[in-house]
Amino acid sequence: MRDLLPAAVAVVVAEPPDWEGVLLPEEQAGLGDRAVTSRRREFTAGRVCARRAISVLGQSPVAVPTAANRAPVWPAGVVGAITHTRGYCAAAVARADEIRSVGLDAEQHRPLSPGVVSAICLPEEEALFPRLPSGVSWPAVVFSAKETVYKVWHPVVGTWLDFHDATVTLDPEAGRFTARIAPARVAAAPVPAPPATVSGRFAVVDGLVHTAAVLLPA
Repeated sequence: MRDLLPAAVAVVVAEPPDWEGVLLPEEQAGLGDRAVTSRRREFTAGRVCARRAISVLGQSPVAVPTAANRAPVWPAGVVGAITHTRGYCAAAVARADEIRSVGLDAEQHRPLSPGVVSAICLPEEEALFPRLPSGVSWPAVVFSAKETVYKVWHPVVGTWLDFHDATVTLDPEAGRFTARIAPARVAAAPVPAPPATVSGRFAVVDGLVHTAAVLLPA
């Protein structure tokens, strides 16, 4: 994941002890008391990675609580994102005066059922899959890319996107993707200069799909 983001972004990947780490009281409130073990482990690893990434920026690590919409609440002057999937967790943070927004996502690299593909992908995206190199679950890459795009979009705009609100184009040779946001969603955004496109990078490594992207300050 580190190689997919610019140097201004601090990336921390969970190590085995992090899944059993300690949550600060403000973070514990976002998890609740009834979380199952798997949810507790991934939430804990995410917060431990987030605090460590904040310290990489040269700031004192502080709690990363959870907003009402379940998004992480970053300290003033910091932007960031967290991702987790089975056996993998990572956090990325940056100074807000250097990076406007950051997104990252990790997914299991596996085929998706036709119903899931249709829910995630637009017809024009599906039409391109047969033309791409074999051996990669391209719908899984598109799914991960859209998750990253939404993590970039939401902190800036304050609204959510549906899967069909972004059209992803893949460049397999360069390991890059570009997502075009539906013009109607851009026009309806309640903030000035919402992103009409988000460009990022992807990699398929060790059975996982990794995607990441940033927005630079306007």
